[in-house]
Amino acid sequence: MDRKKELKQLYKETPVEAGIYQIKNTKNQKSFIASTKNLKTLNGVKFMLDMDGHKNKQLQKEWIEFGKDAFEIEVLEVLKKKETGYFNEKEELRKLEEKWFDQIQPYGENGYHTKK
Repeated sequence: MDRKKELKQLYKETPVEAGIYQIKNTKNQKSFIASTKNLKTLNGVKFMLDMDGHKNKQLQKEWIEFGKDAFEIEVLEVLKKKETGYFNEKEELRKLEEKWFDQIQPYGENGYHTKK
């Protein structure tokens, strides 16, 4: 098997992990926090920002203004799935996201979110 096929197979076999991530502006310390059912999609988030297509307009504006090198994207927490019994991934992800919102407070001058 050639290297390209090996890498493709490895990618397919890597388990899909859900979790919470943060995009942080290192120039003004503002944060954007979000959840995803697939942390592998973070490259897609960067691509959307590079292509001026992110849903958060304030984050998008500053991404263009400061440049992508002014931002760090990091996984804050991976969702731990229960092995047995009922597990509502969407609900557990929402709770985890809420925890990080409470901890970081990414509102107003600290972030790209508006308080609900």
